[in-house]
Amino acid sequence: MSEHLTKTGARNVFYGGSAFFFAIFLGLTAHSHYYMRTTSTDETTLTAAVARGKHVWEKNSCINCHTLLGEGAYFAPELGNVWTRMGGDKDVESTRDTFKAWMAAQPSGIEGRRQMPQFNLTDQEASDLAEFLRWASKIKTQKWPPNEAG
Repeated sequence: MSEHLTKTGARNVFYGGSAFFFAIFLGLTAHSHYYMRTTSTDETTLTAAVARGKHVWEKNSCINCHTLLGEGAYFAPELGNVWTRMGGDKDVESTRDTFKAWMAAQPSGIEGRRQMPQFNLTDQEASDLAEFLRWASKIKTQKWPPNEAG
């Protein structure tokens, strides 16, 4: 038996390895899609208010400063768990009112803090944005963000 790798052997290792790792890639991709479809997000909770809130999020480019579930800019706090931090589902109306009041009070004018601009959201837009963030807080994120403060 030869102690070197022949051209044919090298080609077979290359094609065999490529096929093997491509099959693993396809399997992991299918598993990720299956997980996202069946486990992480409950599509039955998607409402018109959540969709409008997502539109408000995008229209005001919130992701240019904030992160949502780790995606976005790291200039301002993570908002994937802001609903929980503000009170959560213990009292939905109170949490929604707290969120809307906080949005209306921006910029806060606190010395030494970065200031969030005033977007002049209507009451409906602020409510829809709160509903979107409420929906986002229920996504199974495998313990992300890692700390409660966001």
